[in-house]
Amino acid sequence: MLEALQQIDQQILLTLNGLHTPYWDSFMWLFTGKFIWIPMYATIFYVLLRNFNIYVTLFTTIAIALTITYADQLCASCIRPLVERMRPSNLDNPLSEFIHIVNGKRGGRYGFPSCHAANSFGLAFFMLLFFRQRSLSVFILLWATVNCYTRIYLGVHYPGDLLAGMLVGLSGALIFYYLLRKALRMERIARFLKYDDNNRRLIEHPQEIRHTRLTVYTGLVTVGIIAAYSLHTLF
Repeated sequence: MLEALQQIDQQILLTLNGLHTPYWDSFMWLFTGKFIWIPMYATIFYVLLRNFNIYVTLFTTIAIALTITYADQLCASCIRPLVERMRPSNLDNPLSEFIHIVNGKRGGRYGFPSCHAANSFGLAFFMLLFFRQRSLSVFILLWATVNCYTRIYLGVHYPGDLLAGMLVGLSGALIFYYLLRKALRMERIARFLKYDDNNRRLIEHPQEIRHTRLTVYTGLVTVGIIAAYSLHTLF
């Protein structure tokens, strides 16, 4: 059974990894980067500040940081050394000769689970639970999914690595969202503070959180910049 699943995993990888062009090489390489998404991350903090008091903003920021740290370290420091599943791109893996590599990037020796998937989906699921805004939820889940796909395209992860990483990210989001809610109740600051045009007032419904589309628009602009820059490969 396990061998059959590994065969399917390899076949999906080879099929998707084989769909490459110079344009998508550039696009996927940029999309998978960490620093290019800093503006989008900054808008998340901005949205928190615009909607909540400083205590809720601080507690939530810490919870997001802990979610990502938990996901990253559980994958990198705990599960990978135990499982020791070699990356498809690793030169010691016989499959590597069939893998399309971009810019010589092969990653470390082991790749199960994917830290990239764990971190991306950890953030995505946490935001889904916390903000509960349809447009933001759809965008951030699509963003995390494409982020995962880039890892297959670049040949550094099997699909199974990504699925496992996604589950780790989900577990982190659930744990730290729950702890955040408990912490806010303990400090009696669970009510969300928002300012209207006249007076400061309290709201308790996540549906009333405003400015979340700023994160969506910033993310879409970033995608547009990546797409436009990658056009240089066509000339």
